[in-house]
Amino acid sequence: MTEPFSPAEVIALKRDKHELTQQHIDWFIDAYMRGIVAEEQMSAMSMAILLNGMNRREIVQWTNAYINSGVKMDWTNLARPTADKHSTGGVGDKITLPLAPVVAACGVSVPQLSGRGLGHTGGTLDKLESIPGWRAKLSNQEMFTVLQNCGAVICAASETLAPADRRIYALRDVTATVESIPLISASIMSKKIAEGTQSLVLDVKVGSGAFMKTVEQARELATTMVGIGNDAGVTTRALLTAMDVPLGRTAGNALEVRESLEVLADGGPRDVIELTVTLAREMLDACGAPVHADPAEVLTNGKAMDVWNAMITAQGGDIHASLPTARHSHDVLSEADGVLSSLDALSVGVAAWKLGAGRARKEDIVQAGAGVEWHVGVGDSVTRGQKLFTLHTDDEARFDAALESLAAGFSIGDSVADRLPLVIDRIV
Repeated sequence: MTEPFSPAEVIALKRDKHELTQQHIDWFIDAYMRGIVAEEQMSAMSMAILLNGMNRREIVQWTNAYINSGVKMDWTNLARPTADKHSTGGVGDKITLPLAPVVAACGVSVPQLSGRGLGHTGGTLDKLESIPGWRAKLSNQEMFTVLQNCGAVICAASETLAPADRRIYALRDVTATVESIPLISASIMSKKIAEGTQSLVLDVKVGSGAFMKTVEQARELATTMVGIGNDAGVTTRALLTAMDVPLGRTAGNALEVRESLEVLADGGPRDVIELTVTLAREMLDACGAPVHADPAEVLTNGKAMDVWNAMITAQGGDIHASLPTARHSHDVLSEADGVLSSLDALSVGVAAWKLGAGRARKEDIVQAGAGVEWHVGVGDSVTRGQKLFTLHTDDEARFDAALESLAAGFSIGDSVADRLPLVIDRIV
């Protein structure tokens, strides 16, 4: 068949800051999936988009082309409305783990398709795979069954869901084009729209440990994604939340599961509880469903824990098994009296990654027990010799590099450095 365009002419349009038509975009993505557009040509297009941007119409069409490259899921046969949450990623961000069962315990189904970590950002699937027996890969029928029976499911996206995004994301990761707001927006929203949820709440992180370093960048990304979702008929809203300081008191896989269980048992760190409850209330409001309970109540009365136990068991997990622990640990002690003035999310995330909790390449294997615990929070008083951090790894040789990263990421002083509020803004 004769192709309507050549790859180079479409790339040149965006290189020269022109607007791409729907025909250009639909053909370019389809031709890439058919092998007509080569990897280096898609790399060139990704860089052109990063440098020159896209308007709202182009981003929506790029997103639709991703969606149309695969299947679309449908949950209309479920007895309850559906809502989902997506986080743009950070350090210690285990919110999905308690959030899905909390929302389900309030009467809304949560089909949560999650991903794996890369670099300093943790991945929900890596965390859950530290539970003995738990399975990330489910068929569509298995997903439906778990949702129907338990109210929530957290699993990997099928390879048939927006496969064009899957291929292009891997290419962006090795061509320094991950940070493009149009491409981030299309990547996230194509999967969420294809997932078939009725409503979506976006947790857009801001700060050193996030992809978006400034509030302005995060607001632009959130506004773009909210527009894409609403245009597609998915009720979408976003919260901008802080990632200058890591969430909770742990960064790692089994460590974060353990902390999530504390939250579900009516304990755990205040910031994790606050963000879980805040996002749960947004999800319930977005789907417009009658609310059977308040999110804060289902954490205290055990109903969210009941959903967790059912959901994990349905996916093969052993809720009675001990979580893995690393073979080696190392404590970092305070060298002075004062208060913990600052704790940088990126430094903690890089330290956890160097300990083995994350991966440099998608094919790397993570250590289930590796990571960082911090025993004091920003603003807490400390005394000389007090334990500040515990580092965990299976490989003692990793401690030096992790300690080097962590050393630059905290300070002890007389007062607390300025930091972002936990919830910065709301975009609807």
